[in-house]
Amino acid sequence: MSISVFKINKKPKVNGEVGLPKINVNTAEVTLLGLDGDYNNFRKMKKKNDPNMGLLILSYDIIENLNSEGWPVAPGDLGENITLTGLNYNSLKPKQKYKIGAVIFEITFICDPCKSLKVLPYVGENGLNDFIKTTMKRRGWYAKVLEPGTINNGDLVSLI
Repeated sequence: MSISVFKINKKPKVNGEVGLPKINVNTAEVTLLGLDGDYNNFRKMKKKNDPNMGLLILSYDIIENLNSEGWPVAPGDLGENITLTGLNYNSLKPKQKYKIGAVIFEITFICDPCKSLKVLPYVGENGLNDFIKTTMKRRGWYAKVLEPGTINNGDLVSLI
């Protein structure tokens, strides 16, 4: 089975809002710092635009698993920029390099769930602790962009 881009998600900076959920776009420019037009307050303010956190990658099997567990997660809800199909989430590991068109990125480290997930309508304050436990080690992987370029929904992805 081939790996492909299922969804691309980003969210611009909006005063008074956190960066979740991210909004689906059909195409995106990927820079060395991540998706052009995507804002992540934690990455910018706390991590000083750490290039190791340029992208957040998730595989669609995690969304399907969360849905089957009663959480109606959609692509972009967890803050991921790129949702991939045809890839088992458990196969993602640090130092792996992937190519989408001209874009090359390297998996760096796993993303931990955070309190910003409470903005999702199916989580809220009351369900936050349960959702954080549920998404532990399943929120996605950060990646460093090595080669920028353009990506599109449906693009094929290869492990290099």
